Amino acid sequence: MTCGCGCGRASRRHRRPAFETRRRAGAALFTGIVQDIGEARSLEPRGGDVRLTVACRRLDLSRVQLGDSICVQGCCLTVTERLGQAFAADVSRETLSLTTLGDLVAGSPVNLEPALRAGDPLGGHLVSGHVDGVARVVAASEEARSVRLKIEVPAELARYIARKGSVAVDGVSLTINEVGDTVFGVNIIPHTQAVTTLGKLAVGARVNLEVDQIARYLESLLPPSLQR
Repeated sequence: MTCGCGCGRASRRHRRPAFETRRRAGAALFTGIVQDIGEARSLEPRGGDVRLTVACRRLDLSRVQLGDSICVQGCCLTVTERLGQAFAADVSRETLSLTTLGDLVAGSPVNLEPALRAGDPLGGHLVSGHVDGVARVVAASEEARSVRLKIEVPAELARYIARKGSVAVDGVSLTINEVGDTVFGVNIIPHTQAVTTLGKLAVGARVNLEVDQIARYLESLLPPSLQR
């Protein structure tokens, strides 16, 4: 409601409080540009689900409200409580079983990105935070100042992987540099090694994988006879 004097300003009596539950208007989107490496502070079992508390280092939570979305290690989670420089989110049984969030323990580092807001730069590619599957690092080697990772994907997701296309690995937007049958290669540059958890990945590590949404939509436009 605007001020009764006609100046157009919001009436103080009707201004939104500094921290309240946000009504969610639609699905959140992310860009795959990680803004902080947080730390899993606690994982509290609750009737088969888990209440995950994550401590932030650099991420500004002052604008975060209840119901806002934050991408945690590639998974879109809803903030249920803000605790200073930490937040809590409920993780369903399905998410625990279909992503690597079920592998987290207290102290585990996690990539964090708040939901995209209107006017924010799109530095990576559009990421939904809906993990398509869990992939596995099968090789890691130094390549100049980068680290070359080879990642094996579930067979049913291999058709969505294209050379020079995009993929999100643990919530990080990456460019695909090579493609095999079920294995693709990416380069992790020094900056990405420093500001995400990807710099610590070793052979055998499990990672959350989200394929490019454009590939999904293109497939849906094909006639059933051409879909695999």
